[in-house]
Amino acid sequence: MSGKAAEDTHISNVHPPNWANPSPRAKYHLVVIGGGTGGLVTAAIASGLGAKVALVERHYLGGDCLNVGCVPSKALIRAARAWREAREAHTLFGGPSVNGGESFAVAMARMRTIRAGLSAIDSAARYRSLGVDVFFGEARFVAGDTVDVDGRKLLFHRAVIALGSRPAMPPIPGLSASNYLTNESVFSISELPRRLAVIGGGPIGVELAQAFARFGSSVTILELGKRILASDDPDAAKVVACSLERDGVRLFTDVKVEQVKTTNGATRVAYTHAGEPGTVEAEALLVSSGRAPNVDGLGLEAAGVEYDRKKVFTDERLRTSNHRIFAVGDVTGRLQFTHAADAHARMVVPNALFFGRKKVSDLIVPWCTYTQPELAHVGASWSEVAKLGDDADTITIPLSEVDRARLDGSDEGFFRVHLKKGSDRILAATIVADNGGDIISQLSQGITHQMGLGAIGKTIFPYPTQAEAVRKAADQYQRRRLTSRARRILGTLTGGDGQPAGKSCRPPTLRQQGNGAIWVRCFGVTNKQSDEATMLSVMAHPRTGSLRETDPGKS
Repeated sequence: MSGKAAEDTHISNVHPPNWANPSPRAKYHLVVIGGGTGGLVTAAIASGLGAKVALVERHYLGGDCLNVGCVPSKALIRAARAWREAREAHTLFGGPSVNGGESFAVAMARMRTIRAGLSAIDSAARYRSLGVDVFFGEARFVAGDTVDVDGRKLLFHRAVIALGSRPAMPPIPGLSASNYLTNESVFSISELPRRLAVIGGGPIGVELAQAFARFGSSVTILELGKRILASDDPDAAKVVACSLERDGVRLFTDVKVEQVKTTNGATRVAYTHAGEPGTVEAEALLVSSGRAPNVDGLGLEAAGVEYDRKKVFTDERLRTSNHRIFAVGDVTGRLQFTHAADAHARMVVPNALFFGRKKVSDLIVPWCTYTQPELAHVGASWSEVAKLGDDADTITIPLSEVDRARLDGSDEGFFRVHLKKGSDRILAATIVADNGGDIISQLSQGITHQMGLGAIGKTIFPYPTQAEAVRKAADQYQRRRLTSRARRILGTLTGGDGQPAGKSCRPPTLRQQGNGAIWVRCFGVTNKQSDEATMLSVMAHPRTGSLRETDPGKS
């Protein structure tokens, strides 16, 4: 598909040029404002349950994820990874040498073609076929139960705000007058900038910095905090930082950006670092230093909905201060991920329409930064775990101990799991590894369904895989837990000669019960003149470790 054909297909799906808004119904069960992930999933579920649903979008259906977020960024990240692998194939694996022939324009065209193909899933035509009334235009509350869309009044029983967020611009002198890029514009370029400056070392900033460095740009990150990826485990962030530097990214943390100035197509960024002034010159400047909710012009005051510059206020059930109106996704100021918005949508429909009482705090939401290696996390934040101190047990498995990671040549990360003290209950987990986002799902499932690390470790993992790091952590937990008690049990059972008193036994075997008890079985000959064998079965209490002989038939 050519570049123009891809763009035409994309637009015809997500905002058809000749779309005619339908005539509003007398009253809707649900009006959804915003056609990103949260809004689309909400509308589809509600309509599928028989509700009369209106969906309002002012720009492109699919929201950030399809148009300027997950989809285009991951397509570029994969292309950039392929470029790096091609360059290193000869040195690392004896592959063919590669010199020249690269085309950034082709990589961008591939991304747009894939995006165009995926856009059919979020298309206006598809949602109309699902029974949803799709409106394109500016939505504005004019009352607590009414939305105006370009002069059409949509009366509702319930409404959901799903407008997402946009890049927040830091108050840097000269920034607004410069030709800066954000995630909303960077995917529209077709020429690779020779030099790229990035303000912000969060997930978007580091992902795109690494990708552009691999394409061949000279990249500099300016991070205002003391380190990149401030929400993640510091050790994990350090692994990512080292990977960025190996790809040629210059990384400055704890800086203050003083001024931005664009002259003759070049941008000059002045900053202060450790008390010393510095400058970065680049052909392109990417700003990725935070997000702001898309609520401007929405008329929230008329609807009695409270908000501030960071979020629309919602309770545990995602209700706003007007209990007719709910909010999902980025606009709530909670975890700003596509999968979080999807989870909100699946919660908000029963809460809004069927008196559901699902709580957002019950959600277990993992996240992943798609650098190489990927950094994925689920559960309590690293700062929350740090506050627990000795009330948490931590197990770390370096990837250098995982065969597959060594075979792949990507063994610089680790898997780390935090457990409730004295148990296998998972509080949090972090993995820094290729495909870490896939591996973390096992831990997300474990926390969601209250499966301990020991239970996960009973799973048979195919060999060799990097996910074996999880099994190794479970093995380490079992060794910590069983070794001292097992020794005490065997010492009680055996005399100094290794034989139970009064019995002649083969070596005893241990088996752990689901309740934490340990069974020790010792097979022996009670009658020296016959082949009749009996079994001594001893149970160790799961908490005290005390022993008692039991009926073998009931063990």
